[in-house]
Amino acid sequence: MPVGSIREGLSQAKEIITKYPREQRFLLAALQDIQKEYNYLPREVLGLVREHFSVPMSRLYSMATFYKALTLEPKGQYVIKVCDGTACHIRGSGLLIEEIQRLLKIAPGETSADGKYSLETVNCLGSCALAPVMVINDQYYGKVAPASLGKILEELEAKG
Repeated sequence: MPVGSIREGLSQAKEIITKYPREQRFLLAALQDIQKEYNYLPREVLGLVREHFSVPMSRLYSMATFYKALTLEPKGQYVIKVCDGTACHIRGSGLLIEEIQRLLKIAPGETSADGKYSLETVNCLGSCALAPVMVINDQYYGKVAPASLGKILEELEAKG
């Protein structure tokens, strides 16, 4: 959801939040659902979470900065995660990261100017046999060669 339409989408956020009982043990699950919906944790939505669960905003920010799966910054439509764990690193993940940087003009932790792509490096994706491996949103790509990245990105563009 584009950043500009957060206010219009607050009813959607309320729907997500109110499906959880007002018990703090459901807080992380609610934040994960919000992250999935918006691709980040918008400040306006965190205010709704704070009210629903009766927690201080500092607790929400603490959780959002502690858990790698949560972010306070908008991410791109396509979040590219490249494994840089031992097996992937040995098999060339560094070259993949360099090629993505060249093609998209972004560094790890950044989002492209058009808001389409975000690049992240992760320590492990649990798919060592497929090294080097990357995930774009929920799609895994194994044994990825830098030369195949252009085609993968073209296929994403064609999908929409």
